[in-house]
Amino acid sequence: MLTSLCAIMMIAPTAVSAQAPEQPAATTIAPTATAQGVVRIRSLYGIDETVRRLKADIADKGIRFFTEIDQSQLGASADIAIRPSRLILFGNPPLGVQFLSSNPYSGLDWPVRMLILEEADGSVSVAWTEFGYIANRFGIKDRDAQFAMANAVATSIASSVTR
Repeated sequence: MLTSLCAIMMIAPTAVSAQAPEQPAATTIAPTATAQGVVRIRSLYGIDETVRRLKADIADKGIRFFTEIDQSQLGASADIAIRPSRLILFGNPPLGVQFLSSNPYSGLDWPVRMLILEEADGSVSVAWTEFGYIANRFGIKDRDAQFAMANAVATSIASSVTR
């Protein structure tokens, strides 16, 4: 099931990204833009419940949770209005350090980061960088199994907000 879920998630970003709603020009908050290598899914829940479910699934899998950053709070402290968003960082050090051993600069993308963002239409998206993109970005060719595992785990965690 995890393999088929992973395959579905690899197809889903294009469909979701193409449907990103645009905000009226009168507002100061920019619409969500698409980005290369980003997997994005829609949550069935509000932002707080989405974060709670993701963190619970991370804990249930025995994965190390590092931190949560409320980016909209950071924006507010700078008097810049942005949509509600949170960034969570987590990972499995024995897996992630293998990427670092192939290319230390891959530490720019590890630990895993998931962005939880309230879209212009009020829906909530969960986004993360696809691990194949990370492998290509850093020219890592000797960790295919590890990148596949990381993709499967991230997809499984994200699926906790789609049911």
